Amino acid sequence: MDPILLNPFVSVTVAFLVYLVGAALTRRVAVLRDFNIPEPVSGGLLAAVLTMTVFVVWGRPVEFDLAARDYFLIVFFTGIGLNARLSDLLKGGLPLAILLALTIFYVILQNLIGVAGARIFDLPREFSVLLSSAALIGGHGTVIAWTPRIEEMTGGAAGVSEIGVAVATIGLVCAALIGGPIAKFLINRGQLEPERPDEEHTIGVGFDEEESETINHLTFMQVMLWVHVTIALGWSLFEVLEEAGVGLPPFVPCLLMGIVVGNLKPLLLPRAAPISRTPTLAMISDFALGTFLAMSLMSLQLWTLQGMGLVLIVVMGAQTLLSIVFSIYILFPAMGRGYRAAVLASGFGGVTLGATPTAIANMTAVTKRYGPSPMAFVILPLVSAFFVDIVNSFAIQFFLPL
Repeated sequence: MDPILLNPFVSVTVAFLVYLVGAALTRRVAVLRDFNIPEPVSGGLLAAVLTMTVFVVWGRPVEFDLAARDYFLIVFFTGIGLNARLSDLLKGGLPLAILLALTIFYVILQNLIGVAGARIFDLPREFSVLLSSAALIGGHGTVIAWTPRIEEMTGGAAGVSEIGVAVATIGLVCAALIGGPIAKFLINRGQLEPERPDEEHTIGVGFDEEESETINHLTFMQVMLWVHVTIALGWSLFEVLEEAGVGLPPFVPCLLMGIVVGNLKPLLLPRAAPISRTPTLAMISDFALGTFLAMSLMSLQLWTLQGMGLVLIVVMGAQTLLSIVFSIYILFPAMGRGYRAAVLASGFGGVTLGATPTAIANMTAVTKRYGPSPMAFVILPLVSAFFVDIVNSFAIQFFLPL
């Protein structure tokens, strides 16, 4: 039957509702609150189950037009850049290098599980990357991009696209669910506290904080103006890089220009109203991330997972266990065993199974409850945005012929 198509305006409107439903669920359901499950995850998964019910009962898939989703993602990462201070970036040099090395090591481990899964279930060897980094660290975009190559290498084997998208979908769900519990375990075990508890929240506000009186229509308009100016500069940089043959997601140049604008503005315009690390920018970043993640999760087509039960259960169980164990027993000690390391561990679970926005949502939920950790929000996106795609590309090309 014909799908139920929802245009961009309706899709964004539904995303607002989904987020609010998720926030209400988090307030009322203790387990969601205790394990720091992000609000858009709670609402988004509920919406995905409802759309699956519509498909099962009436046979009509619900399809959202996600044309507006990327705007919210770019606004969010621009805010991350505007909040970054060069002094913090300089301090973060060593932790960033350690996190990058750990990520490279993890990509290898993840692909080894994919190789084992393909052999156990007697799948074509090229399917190994579909069960690992192409679909998980790479996400839906990467696995879709590699599908034609894998189909060509396997002589047109059936199920290439389906199994890749299925693994990416389940990975996104798992990524959104494990980050909070990982941080809760580490923080409670070590009685960890923020290094600087009085530091500003760079995304959202804490659960126990009231909205600042400095957030009004003027501050909102001022911050949005600077965000859009920065996006314009970032998009110009994106086009320059694209012409030079450097392929990066659009949000990466916007993040870079945010760092430039956020650090130059106080020097060039010292009397202008502050933008970086203000309650208004924190609120806008929280709103943009929440809307993006709500749209991503509510649009999951869970019915596409049918028929792949045993493969997905075994492989994704192993991949999820690897992510949890690696985050707790390898990444956390390597990053210093402090509060920031716990926040990064929650985000690392999101990156390795899902995507950067999922990782940031995990860290946001944790810092809202336990306290700020601005440096974590700079280190992790730099690794996942700059280096992961490059590392993953080499890994996929290496493991495909194995």
